[in-house]
Amino acid sequence: MVAGGGSGFVLIRLVEETGSTNADMLALAAAGAAEGSWLRAERQTAGKGRQGRAWDSPLGNFYGSTVVRLRPHDPPAPTLALVTVVALEEAVRVFLPAGATIKWPNDLLIDGAKLSGVLLERAGDAVVIGIGVNLAHAPDLPDRPATSLAAQGAVADAAGFAEVLADSFARWLARWRGEGLEPVRQRWLERAHARGTALTARLPDGSAIDGLFDGLSAEGALLLKTSSGVELIHAGDVFLL
Repeated sequence: MVAGGGSGFVLIRLVEETGSTNADMLALAAAGAAEGSWLRAERQTAGKGRQGRAWDSPLGNFYGSTVVRLRPHDPPAPTLALVTVVALEEAVRVFLPAGATIKWPNDLLIDGAKLSGVLLERAGDAVVIGIGVNLAHAPDLPDRPATSLAAQGAVADAAGFAEVLADSFARWLARWRGEGLEPVRQRWLERAHARGTALTARLPDGSAIDGLFDGLSAEGALLLKTSSGVELIHAGDVFLL
């Protein structure tokens, strides 16, 4: 399937079932897959989320991966997480006009329940971006509530969603590359929960910091206002309190 995109054409390849679209796209990237390539699966048998978590992948939801080929003057690669969730929120809004709320760095929530997940993996100049969206079904997660577009009264099939998302991602990628991070950061803030929202950040070293959301740094780090000042969070899991 070929769809129009903000930076040219994108190719969406469909497989009925695979272990993980990200694992497959990493292999395709190593073999020379071009930027703009997408791989979508109807089902995954070994889907994964951040920090190696399993990602439940029943039939009817969206599971897809794409690849970005980094160029010398691109913004920092980790900020592609912000590009992805801004494009994803825009795509969701096509099917659910009320949209969703962004939570740092790249989750979408509806009334505090998780709608989607994003996983970035890098190999050389290739950044593979995996995206899962609960279109028809919401998993039973052990540590947070989840929802789906269907539960919100929206109808979205995976093929149609893929085309909308690929187009949105291509446009935001072109802006990130041509204008820098700032327009992406501004849209992220427009779609995020309000400043002052109580959050807890669980850091990679196992510690946790509670504070109030205070925006994003110019580089895309989370600003968390605590009793001792403002903390910059560059990596970790963030939860609404």
